[in-house]
Amino acid sequence: MGEVKGKKGKKLPLTKSQIGARFALAGCIILLIALIIVLFMAIVAMANGASVDAMITQASEFSKVNYAEGEQLVPVKDAGGDWCFTTDREFKIMQLTDVHIGGGSFSTKNDAWAMNAVAAMISAEKPDLVVVTGDIAYPVPFSAGTFNNLNATKIFAELMEKLGVYWIFTYGNHDTEVYSYYTREDINNYYEESNFKYCLYQRGDENISGFGNSVIKVKNTAGVVTQALVMLDSHSYTDGDSMGILWKYDNIHQDQIDWYAKEMDEINEYNKTIDANAEPVKNLAFFHIPLPEYRDAWGEYVENDNKDTENVTFVYGVMGESMKENSSGQQTYGVYCGIGRDKFFETGKEKGLQGVFCGHDHYNNFSVIYKGIRLTYGMSVDYLAYAGIWNEKSQRGCTLITVETDGSFNCESSGYYQDKYVAQFEKH
Repeated sequence: MGEVKGKKGKKLPLTKSQIGARFALAGCIILLIALIIVLFMAIVAMANGASVDAMITQASEFSKVNYAEGEQLVPVKDAGGDWCFTTDREFKIMQLTDVHIGGGSFSTKNDAWAMNAVAAMISAEKPDLVVVTGDIAYPVPFSAGTFNNLNATKIFAELMEKLGVYWIFTYGNHDTEVYSYYTREDINNYYEESNFKYCLYQRGDENISGFGNSVIKVKNTAGVVTQALVMLDSHSYTDGDSMGILWKYDNIHQDQIDWYAKEMDEINEYNKTIDANAEPVKNLAFFHIPLPEYRDAWGEYVENDNKDTENVTFVYGVMGESMKENSSGQQTYGVYCGIGRDKFFETGKEKGLQGVFCGHDHYNNFSVIYKGIRLTYGMSVDYLAYAGIWNEKSQRGCTLITVETDGSFNCESSGYYQDKYVAQFEKH
């Protein structure tokens, strides 16, 4: 342990009692630090529990969306187990994305703002269906104060069920981080076991990659499917980047693409049994991480001095993310898509894909037509994940998608900070 100095500065070895005393002191210090850490964690755990209770209480205080008599469409499952809406009028979808509820004591205020924004927009718009394209949860401990991603899941589900609007979601990379308590399997089981009235989430085919791969059909009263809404799991990180530090995001897997093609073929076969002249079913796809074609499209637009090209037609919105290179040295053009290439876009062109809706890049909300397919970023809700984003406004809102009776569609972004979104709780 060391030496002591004699009267003339000569170093003398420590005695056994001195060594013992120093060991005892070091042990006490270590024990004290451990106790402080344990105490801190216990306090945070109790605070987290109180925060979750407070958020669930807040969710229960929102009013059910006030649909007019007979206005709310009620879906039923068809013979194949898919949810179906039947209507001869326009079908209205609200896309929400990147809600980022922390579900812990550090994020209580931000979570309250996020819930309020969601409730205000849904209550004002009264959509037939809400689609959340990933990142409901943000279980990052230094922001949320917890690793518990089920907390945010419960809070959001409670809110949506209280609002009484039909909804579905796709998984984002933050919903089930490698360090969070619960896996996709766990979250999937929670939804299956909860038997919610308004949540239309289904696990999907267990033989293909991911969770929540499913189709929601919109039919006319003759029984023809006029629009297929395709939900896909865009997965999370890949190539050894389990924490997502290098922005190495995954792509849609080939078995999912094969499943999608098969589903569209089966719908077309079904439609032919009702109307021999039925056209191939039009469809829209929803998932979290953008396709590489988003980057291709925006890159081509930027390189052409922000002017339309033969392949790209600008519709609306902005690209607000950093255009720095990714971990492979590739120009991102502000689009943080999967690092590989997949064939979903090409397959979609063959199978009636009209549009794709994603999230993930919170400051992007542009919509472009690329090679005949509309590629759209949803406006984010996030008050938590990006530093200082709670104080930003222009990117926060929803996307409103209107499906016409012939299956065609249009969409527009709608900012949260508008007079029409009257909030029950004071918004930031």
